[in-house]
Amino acid sequence: MKILSRHYKKMKIAYIKVAVLVSVIAAFFLPHFQTVESHGDNMFTVYLNGIQVGVMGDIKEADECLIAARRKLAADSDELVLAESDLTWEGSEVLWGQIDDRSEIVSNMLGALRGSVKETLNRSYTVKINEYTVNLASTQEVLALLQASIKRYDSQNTYYADLVMDSERELNVLTTQIYSSREQKEEEAEEVMTSVGIDATLDEIFADIEPATEKDFSDYELGLLALDFGDTVEVVESYLQDEELTPLDRAIEEVTKDQEKEQIYEVVAGDTLSQIAEKNEIPLDRLVAMNETIESENSLIRVGDELIVTIPEPELSVERTEQMYYEEDYEADIIYVDNDDWYTNQTQTLQEPSAGHRKVVADVSYRNNEEVGREILKEEITYAAVPKIVERGTKIPPTYIKPISGGRLSSNFGRRKAPTRRASTYHKGVDWATPVGTAVMASSTGTVTRAGWGSGYGYVVYIDHADGRQTRYGHLSKVLVKQGQTVTQGQKIALSGNTGVSTGPHVHFEILINGSQVNPFDYLN
Repeated sequence: MKILSRHYKKMKIAYIKVAVLVSVIAAFFLPHFQTVESHGDNMFTVYLNGIQVGVMGDIKEADECLIAARRKLAADSDELVLAESDLTWEGSEVLWGQIDDRSEIVSNMLGALRGSVKETLNRSYTVKINEYTVNLASTQEVLALLQASIKRYDSQNTYYADLVMDSERELNVLTTQIYSSREQKEEEAEEVMTSVGIDATLDEIFADIEPATEKDFSDYELGLLALDFGDTVEVVESYLQDEELTPLDRAIEEVTKDQEKEQIYEVVAGDTLSQIAEKNEIPLDRLVAMNETIESENSLIRVGDELIVTIPEPELSVERTEQMYYEEDYEADIIYVDNDDWYTNQTQTLQEPSAGHRKVVADVSYRNNEEVGREILKEEITYAAVPKIVERGTKIPPTYIKPISGGRLSSNFGRRKAPTRRASTYHKGVDWATPVGTAVMASSTGTVTRAGWGSGYGYVVYIDHADGRQTRYGHLSKVLVKQGQTVTQGQKIALSGNTGVSTGPHVHFEILINGSQVNPFDYLN
């Protein structure tokens, strides 16, 4: 028993020595090994985009390492870089395990990200002009685009565009501001005058005392006075792929080239559809097609009607004012003499005009190449124009309406084949086929001058109107008014019939001016 006990003690001491030795070796030579208690998965093999990037003891550190790797990837480029970052892992429960150093894992993740870069987005600038947008590579290209629009109208290069922050927007949006070299000089001069102080004050005092004199033509500063964009320009920073950027030369062509743009045209007195089409250089049939309210080329238009027209304009319009000297023949304004006894369609020329000649300095305003305003600053008459003097009526003339409701147009005004014996081959009125007994109304207010039987007309009514015109209603079945009676527009005066020289039930209607029949359709509302 004693021998066994000594052997046991020796074994116990040896065991203790071995355990201490193992602990020392583990402490100095195996720093990445750890002992763990059994609580489930405690060692994780981490993968990024399917590539193994390391082994961790705490999976929460994987996200932190990925963030660090993404920051390094972004720091390597001035542009915005998009890369796949699919982070996965496999867990296991072990008693002993080796974990990788954190910096090594971040480095491995950076390599995996670089191998899966999806795309690099360039820092770019999106320019918006109304509904048009274009993407350019830099602010220098944006300014070059804007300058190209200005250059069309500024051959002396006295104006230039700049980008400034739009103070009316909450987000960071740039807009345009145009400067002139003259404005810069004036600002510099103002700064100098401010520094001088007393001299500037004295100059202002003497300027107020000095009497104003009329300018001579040589005193005016002719040329381009002001220039600005006619459309709002918005510029925002964006990140885009190479294929989304537009080359500068193409962008300049798109922005400066005239495009067909729709605008509203308001009808003024004297306008016709053909004149509006010619004025706006649009084919008449296209003008009709563009406007749903116009049924045909012969449709009636009224003053104040709004029509859609197209005009050639660039995407970015430029508005400018030029001071100009010119000499021209001119017409004096027409002088009107009102006559309250005449209707507005009655006029008489009392004096014929003749042109005059003058020298002029004027500020002329343009939108692109179209003149939109003119202010005469100085005028010198070489010889005066003689105005045209016109006497005109002020009373509104009566209107005329169709004398029946409905009916079928059976014979128009003008030459025709005689429909029956004794009928004329030149029809001096308009016929509407309608059943016997249809109400016939006065086309306009007036006085009945004849009501009864008339040769060829059958039963007929004549009405004289205030503007000197006369209307006739023939082939009636019954007359409901008497000679000398005053009737109003739309008042029932007779019933339609088939009397006189007639080919069937209808109403014959005439309008006479100075005793001669005219086409009623030229006067009916």
